[in-house]
Amino acid sequence: MPPRKRTAAEAVSSPATGGSSRRRSNRISLGGKKSTYFEDNDDDDELDVGAPPRKMAKTQAKSRKSTVEESEDELQYEEEEDNWPEGDADDGFEEDKEESDDDDDDDSESEEPPPVAKKRGRGRPAKATAKATPVKKASAKARASDTPKAKPTAKAKAKMQVKAESEEDEDDDDDDEDNRITFIPAVQLRDTDGVDYEDTRLHKNTLLFLKDLRANNKRSWLKTNDGEYRRSLKDWESFVETLTFKIIEADFTIPELPIKDVVFRIYRDIRFSKDPTPYKPHYSAAWSRTGRKGPYACYYVHAEPGRCMVGGGLWHPDNDALARLRASIDERPHRIRRVLMNPTFRKTFLPKAKANEKSVLSAFAAANKENALKTKPKGFHPEHKYIELLKLRNYTIGKKLDDKDLLAEDAQDRVMSVISAMVEFVTFLNSVVMPDPNLDSDSDEADGGEEEQGQEEEEGDGDDESDVL
Repeated sequence: MPPRKRTAAEAVSSPATGGSSRRRSNRISLGGKKSTYFEDNDDDDELDVGAPPRKMAKTQAKSRKSTVEESEDELQYEEEEDNWPEGDADDGFEEDKEESDDDDDDDSESEEPPPVAKKRGRGRPAKATAKATPVKKASAKARASDTPKAKPTAKAKAKMQVKAESEEDEDDDDDDEDNRITFIPAVQLRDTDGVDYEDTRLHKNTLLFLKDLRANNKRSWLKTNDGEYRRSLKDWESFVETLTFKIIEADFTIPELPIKDVVFRIYRDIRFSKDPTPYKPHYSAAWSRTGRKGPYACYYVHAEPGRCMVGGGLWHPDNDALARLRASIDERPHRIRRVLMNPTFRKTFLPKAKANEKSVLSAFAAANKENALKTKPKGFHPEHKYIELLKLRNYTIGKKLDDKDLLAEDAQDRVMSVISAMVEFVTFLNSVVMPDPNLDSDSDEADGGEEEQGQEEEEGDGDDESDVL
C-alpha cells in the first residue's frame, strides 16, 4: 500500500529544507516518493567507501539518474502550480484530500486477499450436470384426497383387522423360519444278524451298502451314511489283505505291497465322463508287480451286487506293449496257443469253446472284441492265420462269481481257484511286454519250438505208417 499524501496544512506547517532562496513547492507528487530535488543528496555520502572502484561508479551513476528523473517531475508540477488561480488553491488541496481519502478507502477495500484458485486434478474435468427440477403432477390419489371419503363400515373394519393379524402372523412365521435349527437324526448302522465280520470273507452288509449306493449315488447320501461306508470299506480291505498272501504263494513275482497300492478308490473321475455320478458302486483290487498301476499284467477281483467277478490280463496296454504282443503272435504263435489250449484255463475261462485250436482262439477273440480293430493292423496281411488275435487291443480273461461265493466261509479258496488257472496266462503276457532280463527267452522259445517240431514229426510218421498199412 503506498504512503498517504500530506494535506495542505501539513505542507504549510513543515519547515523548508535546503539553503536555496528559490521558491519551493509543497505539492506532493503522484508517486509514493517525496521529491528530493531541493534537498541535499546524501547518497554520495552514503556510498561505501571501501567498495571496489567499478561498484562505486555504477552506484553513483544510478543515483544521478534517479535524481534527474525526480527533478524533471518536480519542475513539471511547479509550472502547473504557477498557472493555478489563487482562489482555487485551497480547493485543490481539498480535492487532493478527498482524493487521498477515497484512495485510502479503495486501498483498504483492495487489501482483501485474492481468491485462491483450486488446483486442477488429474483426468478430465467433471461435467457440470444441471439438475432438472422435477415437475410435480397432480396424482390421482391427490385428486381423490380432495373428494370426501366415505366412512368404512363395520364389515370393512373387521376385514381390515383380520388382514392385519394375518400379516403379523406371517411375519412371525418368517422370523421363526430364519431362526429355526434343523436336526437330522443320525443313521443307525445295519444289524449284523449275529454274523461277525471276518477277514477271509465279505459280510452281507458290505454288498447291501453297495446296492444302496447304486440307488443313491450322491454326495449328500454318502455323507449321511458315512458310518456304514467306513465299516464296509474296512471289511473289503481286510479281505484283500489276507487274499494277497495267497496270491503271492501262487505267483512269486507279485510283491507284498501296501493296501493303498492294491485297492482302487471308490471316487470316480467325472471330468471327461458323460456319467455325472460321483462314486463307483463297487469295490475292486488289482495285484501286479507294481500294484494296481503299471505296465504289467495283473490279477483283478471285483465285488458288486450281481456282478462279482475274478479276472486278469492286460487292459488297454500302451502302443509299445501292444506292438510286442502282435510281434509275438506273428513270429511265435505257438506260445499263446499253448497257454490258451491249457485244459484248466480253457475249462475255467472258455467253457463254451470246443477242444480245438480254432474254437478256442475264436472264443478268446470274442471275449476281447470290445475296442478291437475293425480292419487289419498296419504291417500285417489281411489273410493272416491269426488275424483275429492281431486285431485285439485288450488281452484279458474273466469269470463271473455269485454273491454267495464271496460271502461263503471258503470265499478266498473259490477266488484262488480262478486265479491259479490264469497264472500261466499272466506270466506269458509279462514275459512278452516286460521280459525279465535274468531269463534267456530265446532258449525257452527254442525248446518250445523243438518240442513242437518233434510233435509234428511224430504225427507225420504216424500218417505214413497208416498209409503204408
